[in-house]
Amino acid sequence: MSNMAYQTYMTDELGPLPFCPGCGHERLLRELDKALVELQLDPTNVVIVSDIGCIGLADRYFTTNAFHGLHGRSLTYATGLKLGRPELTVIVLIGDGGCGIGGAHLLNAARRNVDLTLVVANNFNYGMTGGQHSVTTPSGGRTLTTPLGNIEGAMDICATAIGAGATWAFRGIGYDDGLAQRIVDGIRHPGFALLDIWELCTAYYLPRNDFNKKELYNLIESTGQEVGLLADKERPEFGAAYRQRAAEIPKGKPPIVIEPAFAHSLERQKGIVMAGGAGQKVKSAVTVLARAGMLSGLQATQKDDYPITIMTGHSLSEINLSPDPIEYTAIDSPDYFLVISEEGLKKTRSWIKRLAPSCRLYADDGLELPDTEARVTRLPLAPAAKEVGRLSNGVIALAAMLQEAAMFPMDAFEQAISRYQKPEIAETNLKAVKKGVELVS
Repeated sequence: MSNMAYQTYMTDELGPLPFCPGCGHERLLRELDKALVELQLDPTNVVIVSDIGCIGLADRYFTTNAFHGLHGRSLTYATGLKLGRPELTVIVLIGDGGCGIGGAHLLNAARRNVDLTLVVANNFNYGMTGGQHSVTTPSGGRTLTTPLGNIEGAMDICATAIGAGATWAFRGIGYDDGLAQRIVDGIRHPGFALLDIWELCTAYYLPRNDFNKKELYNLIESTGQEVGLLADKERPEFGAAYRQRAAEIPKGKPPIVIEPAFAHSLERQKGIVMAGGAGQKVKSAVTVLARAGMLSGLQATQKDDYPITIMTGHSLSEINLSPDPIEYTAIDSPDYFLVISEEGLKKTRSWIKRLAPSCRLYADDGLELPDTEARVTRLPLAPAAKEVGRLSNGVIALAAMLQEAAMFPMDAFEQAISRYQKPEIAETNLKAVKKGVELVS
């Protein structure tokens, strides 16, 4: 021991450990300290993560890093720390209460096989808040909330974690010899390691249940839960596997750089809304208009709205074009409004009723519009799309609008289509542009 750089990883600067006399947490933490001394880890590369509960008082008594969070959530913080800083040794301290509240996190940490060491200080009740029953309270156990005896079955933490995929699991009693070495083994295991350590809560569980050290050992037999090393197997550790898979991902496409090549006529920001149906390529049509605006030196923003369903329901896109930086992206009063299908009309009917007289509304001539003060231009979009291509309604309508609004040259719109869409799609949409121009000429 004298030749070791670190004789202890605990500090007495805060005074003695803050637990009740006889509480099992103190012995467990001393065993953890022995394990860290055995490992001789750099304390700056160790993180002890805890949450609410009596065991959550422990982290500040260690000279390692610490992270203290919400009850039951310690495994989530630990997972983030380990994935963000894989070189760290991350040890999680929780009670049986934390296992119950954070049960989903326990399952997923085990399932993923994240390289964490979880030490559960299991004393069968919520000691910090008065001794309520927990998920591990034995059947018949008397607590603040089960004064006549617990009628629920106790959760087997190890079996639960192993069933979820834990690659290393151990159950023991806080008084067992060799506990420090078991903690060492868990920390060294290259994956998720769980130590379920049964303890005494001298403040609440012992007095209510005539419980003692001997009864703690008898409890193992009565519950049928196994003790010792219950799982020790190898499986790819999540973080390492994730980083390897990420390294195999091909380099992404280079970013799209749009350099202005055309002039524009806008003096202020213009808002354009197009409403259609799912599958009508509303979003892609508006995107190509935005890129055409950018080719003309304009700033552009786009917002899309559609339901969670596929190929059914509405598809709505809002686009702002401006000669100046766009600081407000909502469109309160559109300058141009395009409705190309019944689904789009249904979604925007109330909006259309509120359109200002300055708004130009382009609508398929087969739609029954509500009363509106907007200036309406009817277009035979459906027949035109049948002639050009069944998904070309949006591009036809946008081309008609652009021809009349003259915000920038039609050449910019056509170049955006040719440059940023697949050849077979671009071929159809270039025909759609010509058809849209034809409809308003």
